[in-house]
Amino acid sequence: MKSRRTLLIRTGLGSAGAAAVPGLPQGQASDPVAAVGPEPVRPSVPVIPPPPAQPPAVPGPSYPEAPSTTGTAPAFQPLFTDAPGLNWAGSGDSRSSAWAAQPLVPQLPVALPVAVSTDESAESAESAGSAGSVELPLTERDIELIRASLAVVEPVADRATAHFYALLFLRHPEVRSLFPAAMDVQRDRLFRTLLAAARGAEDPAELRARMSALGRGHRRYGTLTGHYAPVGECLVQALARYAGNRWGDDTELAWRRAYRLISTIMIEAAEEDARTSPPWWQGEVVRHERRTRDVAVLTVRPDQAYPFRAGQYCSLETPWWPRVWRHYSFASAPRPDGLLTFHVKAVQAGWVSNALVHRAAPGDVLRLGPAAGAMTVDHAAGTDLLCLGGGTGIAPIRALVEEAAEHGGPGRSVEVFYGARHAAELYELDALRGLAGRLPWLTVRPVLSGTGPAEGVLTGELPEVVGRFGPWSGREAVLSGPPAMVRRGVGVLLRMGLPAERIRHDLVGERASG
Repeated sequence: MKSRRTLLIRTGLGSAGAAAVPGLPQGQASDPVAAVGPEPVRPSVPVIPPPPAQPPAVPGPSYPEAPSTTGTAPAFQPLFTDAPGLNWAGSGDSRSSAWAAQPLVPQLPVALPVAVSTDESAESAESAGSAGSVELPLTERDIELIRASLAVVEPVADRATAHFYALLFLRHPEVRSLFPAAMDVQRDRLFRTLLAAARGAEDPAELRARMSALGRGHRRYGTLTGHYAPVGECLVQALARYAGNRWGDDTELAWRRAYRLISTIMIEAAEEDARTSPPWWQGEVVRHERRTRDVAVLTVRPDQAYPFRAGQYCSLETPWWPRVWRHYSFASAPRPDGLLTFHVKAVQAGWVSNALVHRAAPGDVLRLGPAAGAMTVDHAAGTDLLCLGGGTGIAPIRALVEEAAEHGGPGRSVEVFYGARHAAELYELDALRGLAGRLPWLTVRPVLSGTGPAEGVLTGELPEVVGRFGPWSGREAVLSGPPAMVRRGVGVLLRMGLPAERIRHDLVGERASG
């Protein structure tokens, strides 16, 4: 069984994909034995167009919130029609069929039943709207009841989480296929996210922004509108079991109203996103370069146009770990050939990162979620940039430098501090120095925090080294790398007087790395 599974994975695009390998003319036989005349010279890997001299035009600063002005959904035509289906999630895939004991009946979360037994509860239900409408924001009484029950549930959140998933999978086995086979990482995420959302329900604007992003992201798991009602019902029952004497009719009503509000926001965002974007893209690995023992640079060709900005990131799923997604930043600005570049470091016990570094090869097919992240730069403002990149966090910094080369205004300067522990880990230093040699406004300063100083390299922890330079007033700072480094860097810059609104970062490491 193991050898058969390995064979299925390593065959890449299969026979149909092999006939369409880039670099071979249309209609040319891919079998050298069948070729007529002298045997043609064929590359061992797909031919990749060279990187352009300049990055392409970049959408305005408001992108990707408004990616389309036509209001019509594009026609999505996947290129890889014969790719391995090991990580396909949707109607008809083998794993979903195995769990689907009953068909899913779509229903809106507003159809959740409301338990009302007292006169006071009846009045609350009536004020909430007899037709199932939801008030924005929730009442102060609702928030007070939610917080009181949370104080009881949080110390036993592990048991409440286990009970929640036991109810969900037992009563609705069709939902099990949306989750990875191993639940050790995923188990707490959904439950705790719902608790955190309910806790912050008093801020409608913040809640809508967070839940809208979550609703759009859940599309890549195959989540449908009908899934929200079973999740909500099991959530309420798990809370009722572990909230003790803090649970009553009023508390249940408050939680049901909070969940209706949360799920409605998520559903609306997902449906709006579905009008202009697929839930995921498929991407073929066309180049795999090992830069260090545990760092690889992957070049991926998506099956259709993939919109993103330099400084953003996306989630990736491999065929070897279905339903397990990890976030990686784009290492280049948008290119005319549409290729995407990622820097991946294999972390200890990291399922996805180790697969991408040690197992992935040209021909493998990945899945990509939509671009996300706010670490983008408005080049029209012409503000000088200060960039801190630690380890593979140099990837989005490199992308921003490429973008600035095309869209930076005259007189603008960019300072890049590139940190690592050892000289061998500065794998992108030569490329950055090459850019600095061609771009007079770019300065690159390598920093080593480990032992063994190298020529022309600063020593010390990256945030403290940056603090020795400056002042940085008037600049816009961008930080990327390990979460601890980013936090320390933010603290150094704040103490130096740089306003918080001029500091940008996306703590990718805290969004489920591995």
